[in-house]
Amino acid sequence: MSSAVRADLSSSSASYTSTRVHPEPVMAAEHHAVDHFDRLPDPLLLLVFNKVADVKALGRFCVVSRRFHSMVPQVDNVLVRVDCVISDDDSSSPSSPDKSRSPISSLFKAVFSSIGKPFQALGQFLGPKRSASLASASSVLHGLSSSASLAAGTDKDGQLDQGGVTHHSPIQVLKNFNEIRFLRIELPSGELGIDDGVLLRWRADFGSTLDSCVILGASSVIHSNSSSVFEDGFEGSCSNNNTADDNGNLPESFYSNGGLKLRVVWTISSLIAASARHYLLQPIILEHRTLDSLVLTDADGQGMLCMNRDQLDELRDKPLSASSASKRTLVPALNMRLWYAPCLELPNGMVLKGATLVAIRPSEHPAVKNEMSEGSCVSSAFEEPYGTAAKMLVKRRTYCLEMNSF
Repeated sequence: MSSAVRADLSSSSASYTSTRVHPEPVMAAEHHAVDHFDRLPDPLLLLVFNKVADVKALGRFCVVSRRFHSMVPQVDNVLVRVDCVISDDDSSSPSSPDKSRSPISSLFKAVFSSIGKPFQALGQFLGPKRSASLASASSVLHGLSSSASLAAGTDKDGQLDQGGVTHHSPIQVLKNFNEIRFLRIELPSGELGIDDGVLLRWRADFGSTLDSCVILGASSVIHSNSSSVFEDGFEGSCSNNNTADDNGNLPESFYSNGGLKLRVVWTISSLIAASARHYLLQPIILEHRTLDSLVLTDADGQGMLCMNRDQLDELRDKPLSASSASKRTLVPALNMRLWYAPCLELPNGMVLKGATLVAIRPSEHPAVKNEMSEGSCVSSAFEEPYGTAAKMLVKRRTYCLEMNSF
């Protein structure tokens, strides 16, 4: 009896183990046809594209699918990184920088290298970059315009054929974007040639002309409490306040050792660079009327030109005044406020020797009477730790200067 039961159980177990559950087969064509991106709603996909922002990446997205191709022009946040600058004097072979040139003796055309016409072929977006020289030490960029008269070899579409590589100006790259609200253009380097260790930062706000400009400079930057902070030069000892020893006065050596002359050069050069950038943004501003914010900066963080919605509208309604000397916006007569510290030690341990802050406004604009408001505006012009440096400097003695239009 027991043996019969065992035999029956053994047979049942064998039958059970031989039975397996298999998933329902799926046709290969049906499996490959599933595109999970198709499940994303358009607003969510546009949010992703806006987070990416980089115009090169967006160009690559355009060749992924017809849907992507139709949606990329709706992106409202765009970043354009300019790969190289090409001299108008020699568009066939960019030369190495020449630091002996004067600020307006050489004008450059900034172009978007290695990119073909937007949204046409993936190969053009993946093509090799052509290396070129950066802006010269004291040259003003002449970029961002597609006019054929600005550079040899540039055609009416803003293209420049150089050594088999087609370059495009940012205005050409942006022409297929219909709804840009926030635009940031980044140059490969600052225009102003400065010695190693020297600090120079500027920010300028423009409407149809200059609204304001803030410049922060230092003859040297030391990142530790080194004894060299107090050695040679006219900079003297560190002091963060108007002490009895400092008294907030400019030392006599500031005038005799070239300190004042150097800061005048910083100021004029920064204003020329800012006005040149502003002049060459005009075609983009007129073409893209949906813009709410426009920033033109550089990879070095040297200078930043900013325009908000009201300022952009002002430029469209009131044409800018061009300087007769070069292709740049005329700088109006200015009132300047200068703050100086022989040696400024920041909370993070950084030491700025010969720290100088210059706040500039057109003479026709009313002066800022509230010192707290002025300090807040000046300090917010720079990222940390330089914002803190500006906030510390503005508490010191103020020197007022004037400059004629140029």
